[in-house]
Amino acid sequence: MLEKAASFSFGIRIGQEDKMKIVFLDAKTIGDDIDLSAFEKLGEVVTYNFSTTEEALERTVDADVIVLNKVEINEHSIGKAKKLKLVCVTATGTNNLDKEYLKSRGIEWRNVAGYSTESVAQHTFAMLFYLWEKLAYYDQYVKSEKYVGDVMFTHFEKRFHELSGKTWGIIGLGNIGRRVADIAKAFGCRVIYYSTSGKNSQQGYERVEFDALLEQSDIVSVHAPLDKNTRGLMNRETFREMKSSAVFLNLGRGPIVVEQDLADALEAGEIAGAGLDVLSAEPMRKDNPLRKIKDSEKLIITPHIGWASVEARTRLMEIICQQIADFQNQIIL
Repeated sequence: MLEKAASFSFGIRIGQEDKMKIVFLDAKTIGDDIDLSAFEKLGEVVTYNFSTTEEALERTVDADVIVLNKVEINEHSIGKAKKLKLVCVTATGTNNLDKEYLKSRGIEWRNVAGYSTESVAQHTFAMLFYLWEKLAYYDQYVKSEKYVGDVMFTHFEKRFHELSGKTWGIIGLGNIGRRVADIAKAFGCRVIYYSTSGKNSQQGYERVEFDALLEQSDIVSVHAPLDKNTRGLMNRETFREMKSSAVFLNLGRGPIVVEQDLADALEAGEIAGAGLDVLSAEPMRKDNPLRKIKDSEKLIITPHIGWASVEARTRLMEIICQQIADFQNQIIL
């Protein structure tokens, strides 16, 4: 039996004559299990699974609103879209928007923040526990039949520790970083953080310098945006400053990590393990140096799924739908 698509609805006060043409350029990035029928109350809806720049140029010709995730939006992709009034990004980051070009055309844009906080925080701990408690080893120990008829009721060849009393260092204390901090505290961790901008001071959290965070932390997790302060922040030198027993997690942006340096640090035992949900290039490229590390006790990589719980994706599209409705009402008023 097929699982019912997640759906949503809300009050929309749009007259038939005010409806617009809404074009989804890469609807596949939202998922087939999310019901988009609510958008049909706002206007004619056209969906494409994916769009290249050249395809977007033709597909947006008569669009009033476009919805996208990864498509580059600039003169090359929307230059023929003479009716275009609004660009909605189904994400927080807007690096793919040429904002100066949009401004010159009088086209507004929207993004969405905060929709995936719970989902990413949850995934942070899923990856942490996979590495922290050596679950890959213990799962394989049982599935390889070694536990069948074993001489002892327990097997603890691979040592692991309680989180309570450990230091968790967070790089980037935004919405997601704060949620991770709260959960880490519930496990009994001491939480410290580093502000990548140097301006973020939040009461109730211990802010430290970057070197201190690296040296003191048993777990380091990244929840920062990609900017001039964070690109390549985690590199050969910074991994060497970390404890050899430390676990590193990146749920921010891939280019924050120099991946060759991380691979070297893992292979040299300079850190104990790493969990990544983001990479410098996505999908993963053949020449990514992390491909050669097959030891799941050292490294777990997930294909950018931290944000993608059913609830988060449903919430995301509810917000986008409401943004379009609000924009239409604004024009009418």
